[in-house]
Amino acid sequence: MDSILTPVLLLVVWSLLVLGVMALTRFPAMSRMGLRLNDARHTADLSVLPSSVRQISDNYNHLMEQPTLFYALALYTYLAGHGDSVSLAFAWAYLGLRVVHSLVQIIGNYVPARFVIFTLGTTVLALWSLREVIGLF
Repeated sequence: MDSILTPVLLLVVWSLLVLGVMALTRFPAMSRMGLRLNDARHTADLSVLPSSVRQISDNYNHLMEQPTLFYALALYTYLAGHGDSVSLAFAWAYLGLRVVHSLVQIIGNYVPARFVIFTLGTTVLALWSLREVIGLF
């Protein structure tokens, strides 16, 4: 648990779990509405699905966006040999914030809370990045 790569692995696993939940909710909802897979050529085509189903797929999409910065930063930190306790704390904090963000979006989708969590996650990435840049000099 003291490797900088452990939070990376866990965020991958979390993303796959959200993907599973998305599939388990989206396909039955599509079936109930008489939609076929071919009716889902574009994301907008699924806007007829219930909000509770769409917010799960929205969260999955969010897990494919900003976390790419996390993956790159964690990999850089690992390869540069900077995986100390501070970097590890940044990685665990980011993972925790992403999981909480997912739960908020999937369960209730209260946007003000999501915004605060997203901002905190961005701040973690920014501070961690700044620390790595400062370490270059």
